[in-house]
Amino acid sequence: MRRIERVVVLGGGTAGWMTAAALSATFGRTLSINVLESDAIGTVGVGEATIPTIHWFNELIGLDEAEFVRATRASFKLGIEFVDWARPGHRYFHPFGRYGVDLDRVPFHQHWLRAQADGSDRPLSAYSLATQLAAAGRFARSTSEQRSILSTLGYAYHFDAGLYARHLRGIAEGWGVTRFEGVLGQIERDPDTGFVTALTTERGERLMGDLFIDCSGFRALLIDETMGASFEDWSHWLPCDRAVAVPCARVAETTPYTRSTLRPAGWQWRIPLQHRTGNGYVYASDYVSDDEAAATLLAHLDGEALADPHLLRFKAGFRREAWCGNVVAIGLSSGFLEPLESTSIHLIQSGIAKLITLFPDADCDPGLARQFNTLFGRDMDGIRDFLILHYHATEGHDAPLWRHMRAMTLPDTLVEKMEQYTRAGRLMLGTDELFREASWLAVLNGQGIHAAGPAPLADTLDGAVNRQQLDRIEAVIARAVPTLPRHDEAIATLIGEPH
Repeated sequence: MRRIERVVVLGGGTAGWMTAAALSATFGRTLSINVLESDAIGTVGVGEATIPTIHWFNELIGLDEAEFVRATRASFKLGIEFVDWARPGHRYFHPFGRYGVDLDRVPFHQHWLRAQADGSDRPLSAYSLATQLAAAGRFARSTSEQRSILSTLGYAYHFDAGLYARHLRGIAEGWGVTRFEGVLGQIERDPDTGFVTALTTERGERLMGDLFIDCSGFRALLIDETMGASFEDWSHWLPCDRAVAVPCARVAETTPYTRSTLRPAGWQWRIPLQHRTGNGYVYASDYVSDDEAAATLLAHLDGEALADPHLLRFKAGFRREAWCGNVVAIGLSSGFLEPLESTSIHLIQSGIAKLITLFPDADCDPGLARQFNTLFGRDMDGIRDFLILHYHATEGHDAPLWRHMRAMTLPDTLVEKMEQYTRAGRLMLGTDELFREASWLAVLNGQGIHAAGPAPLADTLDGAVNRQQLDRIEAVIARAVPTLPRHDEAIATLIGEPH
């Protein structure tokens, strides 16, 4: 069986350089990796917020955290604050990490539901160290020491996506990846197999390959235009199809979390970096004009706008055949889900991880492609349901978009999750779903979907002992928070700059 020797990545940006760096770190010099990228074609560059799965990627390529945070002007992220989502004037926090600690065979949130049934009024957020740290503007890293409350923490990053791609490019080129500057001109295919065999630039440079990675963004030049992989449109569930983005001056302490604020036709993001704050309004163009969306965004900035608003167009959905023949789509070419839960970069590395595990020989066994597509589809379906939950479970918003979202028919998989949680606090999650118990708990409760009571397993608990255990956990968290550094101090300490 002939091994793959030459990989061609079409497109740079975050997806292209993450892919090139990961393949190079994994396969070393056994692969020749070429990236075709054009300075004339801009990247989307919106994915400035991440989730904790990014640690897998950073460890895979041996990224030095201090160097990475310095190079990308990054800040730390303990979760996402949702403002006005459940109803006007309401806030809740989706934390990274866990609620409480493992006490016994009864899941922690069932301990909390039992205490609620016994008369406790303590919110679930009282048992989340990440939530309490975020509220205090403080930060700490998690530890593997299970007896420490820090072991319950998770964290990710906010960073400048353009600087991140540049940083990864430098690393990948140091490992022997070759970048070709140019615009794609022609695509050559084998007439018998349909496989792509070479890409030719408009200047006439020819890049031959055994495996082609489509990181050409929304244009999907290989997976769609060449291989004909169809797009599954989800805009009937997720109707936001545009975003307007603008950076503004940093005017206060850097918050260790992303903020998402509900707006009449969508929602606004706020992503704090060391040197500026990223802002954007994700909206449904059926319900607001581009000019009005831009005006709404500019009216709700913390500081002075540093550039003109930048408009992006997209459609929610994905390709069930993200791997077709010898072409694998990674990033926006495979599909798009709006950045409400900061999943864009996760989906890039999810595709990369699956590709590495299923890396083919030169014949590109269709069975490997089917497995890749099945797993990637589960990823996308699960994230889709989680995003729809945010849009559907709202109250008190009379704008047409929000009335529509409350009334629309939901996917059966989401309906079942909501019903099982409402009935007895059960979280019906598959083993390979991205968002785990803490995430579903945060958003279900945060948006007003509450369990009627605990599951039968919680009946085995002693009520008084249970309350004492929860009180102790809350006290440990409350004592820990003021002892931990402020967020900006933690950044300055890591990168060796005076605060």
